[in-house]
Amino acid sequence: MRRFLVTGGAGFIGSNFVRYMLEKYPDYFIVVYDKLTYAGRLENLQDVAARFGDRYAFVKGDICDAETVESTLRNYQVDTIVNFAAETHVDRSLLTPGAFIQTDVYGTFVLLEAAKKLSLERYHQISTDEVYGQVLEDRSRETDHLKPRSPYSASKASGDLMVLAYYESWGLPVTITRGSNNVGPYQYPEKVVPLFATNAMDDQPLPVYGDGQQMRDYQYVLDHCEGIDVVLHKGKPGEVYNVGSGSEMTNLEMTKIVLATVGKPESLIKHVDDRPGHDRRYALDVSKLRSLGWEPRHTCAQAIAKTVRWYMENEWWWRPIKNGELYQAYYAEQYSQRLK
Repeated sequence: MRRFLVTGGAGFIGSNFVRYMLEKYPDYFIVVYDKLTYAGRLENLQDVAARFGDRYAFVKGDICDAETVESTLRNYQVDTIVNFAAETHVDRSLLTPGAFIQTDVYGTFVLLEAAKKLSLERYHQISTDEVYGQVLEDRSRETDHLKPRSPYSASKASGDLMVLAYYESWGLPVTITRGSNNVGPYQYPEKVVPLFATNAMDDQPLPVYGDGQQMRDYQYVLDHCEGIDVVLHKGKPGEVYNVGSGSEMTNLEMTKIVLATVGKPESLIKHVDDRPGHDRRYALDVSKLRSLGWEPRHTCAQAIAKTVRWYMENEWWWRPIKNGELYQAYYAEQYSQRLK
């Protein structure tokens, strides 16, 4: 594996992964393939283009476009696909579920077909702990049944099953990682930690769903990237690996860490109506990945505080997004009634 196609590489986790891999492996070449929807931004990669121009290329394309996918793989002699491309936000999946089926299911199929046709060395799928559904006790293991409860998690579970089917049916060398809630630089500010951090900086209310006692594992994005790296190089084809910090906290605890880091009062917390089917708890057993030599470097609290500090220091990146019409329209649709 030396020449990678990273789909969704201009998004949050994808851009961090591209930067991490190019810094670590001086003989790797990476093609970022991204549709540049609202969350995929070339600004996320501007330093990568400047630092690694001889080992980096960008192609604007949709993973549902089979012709462009195949031509890109051929033109750049790609041997490995890492698929980050996805519609990812549960709240948005409740508003427009069809887009999630198109990208997360059909798009995955298109990539798998291309990988099979060209006999690539590896296809790696980025998935989520949400495919397991809520876990009120114990921790989710890779062998557990999938019980998705939102259009987003259902679309990701469907993609996972398709990936494993290509391994069983045609022997395509595939691996899957299922990550917990990622936080870190370049995360689109509709997601909860950057949303709360930037709202707090502007003295705006922080809309906490329900009682705020939902449990989440907030992992730092570079811990996730390291986990993917380990699976690519040490993982067994046909296997799934969980990636997370191995601990969790309530959303209310997370909110208080955000406010403490920004230095704003807890009076900004506003409990609002919960979203439909909101999973109460996610928790991952990460012992399988640990057995390959991987360990997370950050606790949940450290990951959140480090992320908030990045947003405090990089207003140039998020301020134009939050001031834009697209974001403002989404925020009004999602929160205006709740905040009343």
